[in-house]
Amino acid sequence: MKNVASSWLARLTGLIATPLTPAHYLGLLRPLAANHTARVEAVTRETAEVTTLTLRPGRGWTGHQAGQHVRVALAIDGRLAARTYSISSSPDRADGLITITVKAQGRVSNAVCAAAAGSYLTLGVAEGDFVLPTGKRVLFITGGSGITPIMSMLRTYAAREMPDVVHLHFARSADDVIFAAELFDLAASVPAYRSILVTDRRRFTPDLVPDWQTREVLACGPTSLLEAVAPLHPRVERFTAVLAPPSDATGGHVRFGTSRVSAISDGRTPLLKIAESAGVNAPHGCRMGICHTCDATLTKGCVRDLRTGDRIDAGARVQICVCAAAGDVELAL
Repeated sequence: MKNVASSWLARLTGLIATPLTPAHYLGLLRPLAANHTARVEAVTRETAEVTTLTLRPGRGWTGHQAGQHVRVALAIDGRLAARTYSISSSPDRADGLITITVKAQGRVSNAVCAAAAGSYLTLGVAEGDFVLPTGKRVLFITGGSGITPIMSMLRTYAAREMPDVVHLHFARSADDVIFAAELFDLAASVPAYRSILVTDRRRFTPDLVPDWQTREVLACGPTSLLEAVAPLHPRVERFTAVLAPPSDATGGHVRFGTSRVSAISDGRTPLLKIAESAGVNAPHGCRMGICHTCDATLTKGCVRDLRTGDRIDAGARVQICVCAAAGDVELAL
């Protein structure tokens, strides 16, 4: 009862600090009756830095496909904060539960990893097109926590039928391999699944999987790994956006109109980081231009999309996690 009471008080504190709607009150009184609310059923430490939360979604949950991600929000210091995480469980689970597997790095991820059984989180809808391949010969290439969406796929295959799968996984050491025991058991019991574990800091080279050209390739992991596997033309899931600030970037004054706060931009730093450094509570989720949680109206000036270099003029809704000021700008934040 202590955990449940603490969770209830934490949710109440968070709600006091944010605008309330009737749905908020309903969610406080009957959490699983509110859309997109989930109760933490169990907490499992996978490695020294990685934790799996088993969640029971409320009735608003519409399910997911293997490999998709979900936005998770919780109250931190009286304010709602959110990040996007891959779902690591199979959609075929008979108990209706889902899991997210999170590396404890950053304010939100540390708070998620510290969540206790009996507490509550808020879920978005499952999103993403990095989903189960349909081919009969597959190559998965993963690094670190990039294994999480692939684990959802492997668990789904195991529940259905495993195609010819080679799984090349990179980790700093054997102790850092997430789901190590389950992967070992899968390789030992399912002949169609072959696991290749690299823990000696080798970089990827195609000769690690000589028949890669005959396989559908999916990759997820740090940027350095994804750059190395690019010649294989894989389907890719990224945890960070690929930003390429232009050499001629020109910053300016950034005014957050609603908050009445001003800051200076160098023309290279995403506006979300500018807002956070200035103390502006800007909504955000994935921080890489996927979820659109951070979208804000550009009321004056011009910004540049750091992924494409495209300029966006006043009047548009912009993703502040991947856009930088191109001169003086004002945002409705």
